[in-house]
Amino acid sequence: MKNLLKEKLKGDKPAIGTFVGLGHPDVTETLSRMGFDWLVIDSEHSPIGFETIQLMLQAMNGTDCTPIVRPSWNDMVTIKRVLDIGAHGVLIPWVNSREDAEYAVRACKYPPEGLRGFGPRRAALLDPTYPATANEELLVIAQIETRKAINNLDEILSVDGIDACYIGVFDLSLSYGLKFPDFKNPEYLEAFDRVLEAAEKWKKPAGMYALSSNVKWAIDKGFTLITVDSADTFLMRGAGMALKEAATPKE
Repeated sequence: MKNLLKEKLKGDKPAIGTFVGLGHPDVTETLSRMGFDWLVIDSEHSPIGFETIQLMLQAMNGTDCTPIVRPSWNDMVTIKRVLDIGAHGVLIPWVNSREDAEYAVRACKYPPEGLRGFGPRRAALLDPTYPATANEELLVIAQIETRKAINNLDEILSVDGIDACYIGVFDLSLSYGLKFPDFKNPEYLEAFDRVLEAAEKWKKPAGMYALSSNVKWAIDKGFTLITVDSADTFLMRGAGMALKEAATPKE
């Protein structure tokens, strides 16, 4: 197994991805060929099930776009299943402590580093090297989305096997008493600086969810593991542009 996203994150250039919560392989087939470095198939906030996730992963075959899955929770059984069907890594929600981070790593690693049960169905189907390389190549990303996580950054990022961190900007804003992300709020902005400082200290990439309106800001700040918008957003934006054009009076 070779994780192209993990390799790219060793450099200085940002890796740009997007979220996919639309459960159909046509979506990942198309987006994985658009130039994104990675896609996050989201099963935390969408109804996508394991069978559909597998089809969406298969649709990315033959591309250099890395498939990451956000499982519904930091749960060993759920993580094992998304890895066995071929995800190259996981974005683990609600990592708030060293214990949460250690649990996530154990769920992703085969013994002796972890407790992942052996049965990499699709993951090893076309890759006989998978069992020997998975522990090293899989990307384990801790999602930082609460005040508690911000206060425990050193504990979380010091865990061996946590490869990167990623800010969930909306949940983090709620944790700071804000209804929506407010990038002019000094306390909220300080949390982003603290993530970057901790990531630099532990030599691990930092990422965040960005919108097309602030993705340049994220890149300039120094985030390298970035998602911009989502498949839903792209669909609505394209439809809105077409409808606006159709409604514009001809001069």
